[in-house]
Amino acid sequence: MKKHEQDLIAPEQYELHAAPAYDFSMNRRKFFSVLGSGVAVAFTASNSLGAALTDTSTAPEDQVNAWIHIGEKGNITVYTGKAEVGQNIRTSLAQIVAEELMVPVDRISMVMGDTALTPYDRGTLGSRSIPYMGPQLRKAAATARELLVNMATEQWKADRASLAVADGVVKNIKTGESIAYGGLTKGKELLKPVDDNVQVTPVDRWQVAGTSVPKVNGVSFVTGKHQYVSDMKLPGMLYGKILRAPAYGASLVSVDVSAAKKMKDVTVVHDGDFVGVAAPSPHAAGEALKAIKAEWKTTPQPSRGEIFDYLKQKSGQANGRDSNVKGDVDNAYASADIKIAQTFYIDYIAHAPLEPRAGLAEWKDDKLTVWTGTQRPFGVQEDLQQVFHIPKENIRVIQPDTGSGYGGKHTGEAGIEAARLARDAQKPVKVVWTREEEFTWAYFRPAGVIEVKAGATKDGIVTSWEFHNYNSGGSGIETPYNVASKKIQFHPVDSPLRQGSYRGLAATANVFARESVMNDLAIELKMDPLTFRLKNLTEQRMKDVLEAAAKAFGWNNMKPAQGHGFGIACGTEKGSFVATCAEVAIDNESKEVKVIRAVTAFECGAIINPTHLENQIQGSVIQGLGGALFERIDFKEGKILNPAFSRYRVPRFSDVPIVETVMLNRKDLPSVGAGETPILGIAPAVRNAIANATGKKLYTLPLAPNGVEV
Repeated sequence: MKKHEQDLIAPEQYELHAAPAYDFSMNRRKFFSVLGSGVAVAFTASNSLGAALTDTSTAPEDQVNAWIHIGEKGNITVYTGKAEVGQNIRTSLAQIVAEELMVPVDRISMVMGDTALTPYDRGTLGSRSIPYMGPQLRKAAATARELLVNMATEQWKADRASLAVADGVVKNIKTGESIAYGGLTKGKELLKPVDDNVQVTPVDRWQVAGTSVPKVNGVSFVTGKHQYVSDMKLPGMLYGKILRAPAYGASLVSVDVSAAKKMKDVTVVHDGDFVGVAAPSPHAAGEALKAIKAEWKTTPQPSRGEIFDYLKQKSGQANGRDSNVKGDVDNAYASADIKIAQTFYIDYIAHAPLEPRAGLAEWKDDKLTVWTGTQRPFGVQEDLQQVFHIPKENIRVIQPDTGSGYGGKHTGEAGIEAARLARDAQKPVKVVWTREEEFTWAYFRPAGVIEVKAGATKDGIVTSWEFHNYNSGGSGIETPYNVASKKIQFHPVDSPLRQGSYRGLAATANVFARESVMNDLAIELKMDPLTFRLKNLTEQRMKDVLEAAAKAFGWNNMKPAQGHGFGIACGTEKGSFVATCAEVAIDNESKEVKVIRAVTAFECGAIINPTHLENQIQGSVIQGLGGALFERIDFKEGKILNPAFSRYRVPRFSDVPIVETVMLNRKDLPSVGAGETPILGIAPAVRNAIANATGKKLYTLPLAPNGVEV
C-alpha cells in the first residue's frame, strides 16, 4: 500500500493507474491491463451476485462487489469501494481475506475508495461493510484459494486430497513438494468468477479472523506519516476559500468581486450563488475573501426555542410512514392498569469529526481528479458528473483513509468546491473547511419530537404501545418488546436546518424514548427495571446482553450510594444487540451530572477483531455521552450560535467514566456491523440513573446541559 499512498500525492505517477472504474463487461485482456498478470477472482455475470452488478449504475444498495488479485510475486491485492474512516474495516476485511487464503494479514494490500481502481460501491454507511462485504470477500478469497490448489494439482498431476495450504504455500503432503502462490500465478492471466457455493473456513477454525490483529498501517497514523487530504500538496497548488451565506435560507442579491480580482495571483469565481477565491496561500485566499462585498436576502427561520412546535406543526399527523399497527391500541390503552403518556424532545447535534471536510482537485485536459474525505467516493463522483456535465469515466475520486465521519461525510462539498475553483484557476486547488464551516454547513443529526403512550397490566405485561416520531427518523423505531396492541409511525418534516445521517441514525432518539418509558412503567409498577424488561422480551439475544451487562455491573448485588443512581437500557439495530448499565452522581451544589461508570454488553455475531470491536464500543459510549448530557446546536434566525468547540460542548477526558465492555462472541451467527448500535444504550441508561438518583424523569436530549435540580 505504500506505493498506492505515494500515487495519491504524485500526479505524474497516478496517471499510470488512471483506468476507468472497472466494468464487468470488460474483456480479459483489458482486465489484466489494469491489474497486471496473475490470477484474479471477481464477481462477474457468471455468478448470482455479479449478475446484479454488471450494470454498476443500478447496483442494489445492500449488495457489494470486489475482487482479489494474486500477482506473479505472490502479492495479494484486494480492491473494494468501501472507505476507511477510522472504523478499521481496512484491517477487518484484510483479516477475512487472509483467513481464507491462509496467509498472514500483512501479506494483504487493500485498495479502497478509489473510483478508478475499485468496483462501484454505494457507500460506507449503515454498518453494512462487515455483513455485506465480509461474506463476499470470504467467498472470493476461498475461491482464489481453491483455484490455486487446483492449479497445483494439475501442475503436479497429484491427488487433490494430498495437498494442503499454509502461509501462502501449497504443499504436497505425500511427496514433500511445495510451491508458493507466486510460482503458481507466474505468467498467468487467469480470471475466475467467485464460486457462490465454495466452502469457507468455519468460524471455530479461524486463525487470523477472530484475533486482535493490530491496525493495518496504524504506525503511519501515530507517527504523522499518513496524509489526510488537508495535508496533501500538488505542484503549483492554490488554496481555496468560499463565500458563505450569513444564515440558512439566505440568497445572494448582489456581489462585488472587483477588489478581489485586482489582488495578485488570485482567481475569483462567481457562478450563480457560488462565489469563491483561490490564492497561493491560505492567508492570501482569506484576504481576497474579505475584499468581496456581498448583499444577501434572508428569510424568516425558526430558532431553537421554537423548533419543537415547528416540527410538530409541519409534520401533519395523518401522514405517518413506516407504520406498524397491530390490535386495538386505543382500547388496550384505555383498559390498562398503568398508563404513561409522554412527549420527548431531541435537539440537533453536530458530528464534530476530528478532520473537517477537505477536497483537493486537479484538472488535466478534460479529466478531473478529486481527493476528498468522504464515505461515498462513487456518490461524489456522480455529484461531480452532474455539476460539471462531463462523462463519469473522466472523473476520478480518491478517498484517503479519513479522520472519522460518524455518518456525517456522505457528501463531498469541499471536493466539488475545489474542482470548481480549479477549473477556472487552471491549477490544482485545495479547500479545507474551517471548524466554524464544519459546525455550520455540514448536516446535523435531526431534531425531533417523539410522543409515546404506553399501558401495562398490574403484573407487569405491556399491553399497549403507541409511538410517533416527528422528523428525527424511523431507524430503530420498532419495539423489541412483546406488545399485543401497538401503533408505531414516523412523520417526516421539512427541516429548517440541514440534517442527515448520524451514528446510529434515528435509533439514538427512538431507543432513548422507548427505554425511558419502559423504565417509567417499571417505576410505576414498583418493579425492578431489569426484571420488567426481561418479562416482556422473548428475543434471547436481547435477554443475553441485558443479563451480561447487569451481571458485570453488579445490578442485583449492590445499591447506589447517597446522591448516586443506577440506570439500565437496551436496544437493537442493524442486526446487533446492546445493553448498558450506568451509575451517575449528582453534585448538590453545582447540579452537575457525573457519569461514574458505564458497563456495556454487546453482541454482533462472530467477532472478527476483539480489540477493534472493543474500541468501537468504547468510542460509541463516550461519543454518546455528549448527546446524552450536553451536546446541542443552538441557532436563531437561521444562524448557528455555537459553531466552535469553545461553545459546543463535547465529552472531555474529565467526563469519561469507568467504561467496561462485555463482548458476547456468537460464533454460530454471521458477523454484522458494530459501528452504530453500541451508542444506543448510554443516553437512556444515564437518564434512568438520574431518575433513580433524584426522582426526576427527564424527557429531552441533551438531558442536563446546565445540570439537574435535585
